[in-house]
Amino acid sequence: MMEVTEIQQVAPGRVCPLRYRYGAAALAQIEPREAQTLYVIGGLYGNLGALDAIEQMAGAESMPATLCFNGDFNWFNIADPAFAEINRRVLAHDAIQGNVEAEFDALDTDAGCGCAYPASVDSGVVERSNVIHSRLKTTAQRHPELAARIARLPMFARYQVGDCRIAVVHGDADSLAGWRFDVSELDDPAAAPWLRAAFALSQVDLFASSHTCAPAMRPFTLADSGLSARGWVVNNGAAGMANFAGDLCGLCTRIGLTPAMHETVHEVEFRGVYVSLLPVRFDVPRWHGEFLQQWPEGSPAWTSYWTRITQGPAFTPRQAVGTGC
Repeated sequence: MMEVTEIQQVAPGRVCPLRYRYGAAALAQIEPREAQTLYVIGGLYGNLGALDAIEQMAGAESMPATLCFNGDFNWFNIADPAFAEINRRVLAHDAIQGNVEAEFDALDTDAGCGCAYPASVDSGVVERSNVIHSRLKTTAQRHPELAARIARLPMFARYQVGDCRIAVVHGDADSLAGWRFDVSELDDPAAAPWLRAAFALSQVDLFASSHTCAPAMRPFTLADSGLSARGWVVNNGAAGMANFAGDLCGLCTRIGLTPAMHETVHEVEFRGVYVSLLPVRFDVPRWHGEFLQQWPEGSPAWTSYWTRITQGPAFTPRQAVGTGC
């Protein structure tokens, strides 16, 4: 007889499909795109006001800015106008799939929302996420041209900003829905061998991710990798949803040849470029109104996310930045 934890791990929403798995070595095989200023935007979650704010920030840069949306730019946008506008505008920039987008054209529902939630996540959250995705997928099916463009997006991208080689992923170095770039995993000393191997196999200096919805900015010693002495993992958490207790802004990652001209949570100079977490200060009342129009009180998304959206999670900037930065 299966244990309860075993049943949970194979339930929809906890499964990581084989088609999500690419392996770190695949990241070394693609040609990098050159950029002077790179914005990596994960977890927009259908927030149009956050998209407005990000495009305005990028447009104010002194050097041309490249925007890469690294997945889950859809989530709460089940209304047809919101779905169409988010995807039309995102697809005008660089983008890769998140699990949300990867499941739009899935022929079965075995993976549910595709989040591959770990056992630590409550089963109610998983079940509600599957319902949210099912409704969003129905919306996507009413927009076949956009859905076809989303289906053609890659699972990862590679950039070069100055001397810094960057892998943009949704989950982690091995999988679209991997959780090894979650803050708790990054802070586990047992993760060091895997991290060194990931940097070596991918031949990059920095990983930019999201997926876990918790921001993290961490340096790692790569003495055994044959690359630079340090590598960085920057997880922007969520661009379209609150990341810190009492602060309702989103976050995105910026990597540029010049220091950030906008407010930062933290910024470091690394391999001649500036790496930072930028607050995305969108119109909060507008966001709350648009969310409630699509997910009223008592709905699955409201039950799972309204407290975070209106109060922020129990997480602080100090936890995001850590002590080693």
